[in-house]
Amino acid sequence: MYQFGKWVSKHRVLVMIIAIILAVPSVFGLIYTRTNYDILAYLPDDAESVQGLKVIDEAFGSTGIGMLVFENAPDKEIDKVVEKIKHVDGVGSVLWLRDLVDNVIPVEMLPDELAEMVYRDEYTLIAINLEGSTAEDRTLAAVNSIEQIVDESKQAYKFSGLSPIISDMINVANSEKGLYILLAVILSTIVLALALKSVFIPVIFLIGIGFGVLYNMGTNYFLGEISYITKAIAAVLQLGVTMDFSIFLFHRYEEERESYDHIEAMARAIKYTATSVSAAALTTIASFLALISMKLTLGQDIGIVMAKGVLLGVICTLTILPSLILIFDPLIHKFQHKTILPEFDKFSDVITKKPIIMVLIGLILVIPAVYGQIHTEVYYKVDRGLPQDMKSIVALNEMKDVYDMQATHLVAINENVPESDAKEMINRIKEVPGVNWVIGYEDIVGPMLPKEMLPEEAKEVFYNGGYERIFINSSYAVATDEVAEQMKEIKDIMKEYDQDAYMAGEAPLTDDLINISNVDFKNVNILSVLIVLIIIAISFKSISLPIILVGVIELAISCNMGIPAYTGTVICFISSIVIGCVQLGSTVDYAILLTSRFKEELAVADDKKEAMRIALSSTAKSIVTSALSFFGATVGVTMISRIDIISSLTGMMARGALISMAVILCILPSVLLICEPLIRKTTFKWCEN
Repeated sequence: MYQFGKWVSKHRVLVMIIAIILAVPSVFGLIYTRTNYDILAYLPDDAESVQGLKVIDEAFGSTGIGMLVFENAPDKEIDKVVEKIKHVDGVGSVLWLRDLVDNVIPVEMLPDELAEMVYRDEYTLIAINLEGSTAEDRTLAAVNSIEQIVDESKQAYKFSGLSPIISDMINVANSEKGLYILLAVILSTIVLALALKSVFIPVIFLIGIGFGVLYNMGTNYFLGEISYITKAIAAVLQLGVTMDFSIFLFHRYEEERESYDHIEAMARAIKYTATSVSAAALTTIASFLALISMKLTLGQDIGIVMAKGVLLGVICTLTILPSLILIFDPLIHKFQHKTILPEFDKFSDVITKKPIIMVLIGLILVIPAVYGQIHTEVYYKVDRGLPQDMKSIVALNEMKDVYDMQATHLVAINENVPESDAKEMINRIKEVPGVNWVIGYEDIVGPMLPKEMLPEEAKEVFYNGGYERIFINSSYAVATDEVAEQMKEIKDIMKEYDQDAYMAGEAPLTDDLINISNVDFKNVNILSVLIVLIIIAISFKSISLPIILVGVIELAISCNMGIPAYTGTVICFISSIVIGCVQLGSTVDYAILLTSRFKEELAVADDKKEAMRIALSSTAKSIVTSALSFFGATVGVTMISRIDIISSLTGMMARGALISMAVILCILPSVLLICEPLIRKTTFKWCEN
């Protein structure tokens, strides 16, 4: 690496020219990478609800449903709007009662059950079948077209459903996304300017990291698309995680400058930085790659993007950042000032004086931390983490009040099921607790509407592709035990009449999401810990050190994950999966840095306490600077984001950075001191330089 460092130092201008050239296609890749806003789309193909979704989509050309409610609108005016909506690209069909029963028949003459499905006080309901997936561009364009048509009619209305909700969420996310990076950059710059000796070095750091972020986001184009969660947190997270490497490089360069000229000093700094951060970078990358093991493919999305980001961040730290530092070295040293961070000599004295005290504090923290982590509640409903003043959410809540409409299930049975059996099945489903109403072909035709009078267009709403489609409205909310039990009862009834019957909709998809993510959470935690254990074991050639370091890191993670249980906060389910990997990956950097320095000092010091005192005082400033910059990069997003999934994730990252800093600086040194005899016996060449 020394020769590589020498080449980079001598050819710094060439390195920057190459970096700028590579940035151009990255910008285009960033612009043209599609964003997926539908979490349910990341369910595996073998999930029962996904299979049902595919069957219904292939048979009827649509699975998404938008609920449109008119207020104080005459049926004749609604007829005009419905006719226009039917011709919108992306609309499969419209389920409107007056397409089946003529306007000349007054509402009072309609069967009560049928009338109550559509008419409630001054409200009138129609269901719109949307073609394509929930967050597909064509579907979202159809949602916008529908809203424009109804707006032009001058009728008061409410429009909701998964696609309208996602459409509104995109508008919110797009209005905020530029602020995420801007605020992260501003707050990180302030932290670094105060913590480092030069006010100009934060600018250099952010430019260097900025290239890595741009390359990472640009190369996402080759993935086809990324989730909105990944898009929102990737740049901020990459900024926070790779900031460590930048700080380590600069501090080493400053040390080497005392003995060598700037070219030689940078070559040596690159060599030693590459050696010291390789294990930390590898463990961070590995912890992110553990997310790929998730059946919920959102984990693959986040894992690949973040692992790629860390790798590109390391490459940029060893190439672009040294070039920038050398080019702007005069400016860096011109704008120097005294840092606000104190020297950590006294702090190190206190921590190392009686290590047993901090170890006991750590052991005491284990019980409330683990208890809190186990009892932290999570939510799975898409709309719960969104701004409640979004028009689609307002509409959804109003529909819940007026129509007692919480969820809509879609059932597909073979069209060869006898009509009498289908009728019997529908009647039995109506008796299931929480079912408001059921609409099927057999439920529509009767004395009021003979089969012969049913328009072919209306018939295709129920029969197509070899299946009959049945609509079920539930008064039970999505992601509750009640709706799960309800769906189980409905499925049992369905299977009696058709073993190959399918159920789809938001509730079945969310039920699979709950079951799959619960398993994923356990598997990812175990896998990420095992991977990190192996990497640390190989890096330090030790049996005991991996267990000690991971044990202390897991305490920090449990403290972070357990806090919501005591504050009464319900977090998004994905937070519990992602935070474990993110915090493990970032905290292990601090742990390895401190442990490596402790090992170095043991080789030359006479006393292990003195070795730890020097190691802690030497590394504390880097750890504090890195943790505070990570905190600054994430806390800003938490403050401004109106989307709870994003604010919750970044909030826990920000809090986790401070907790990890405290645990590594206060508890890990004491644990290493007490366990040093064990480490000595179980580590190859522990005290050798």
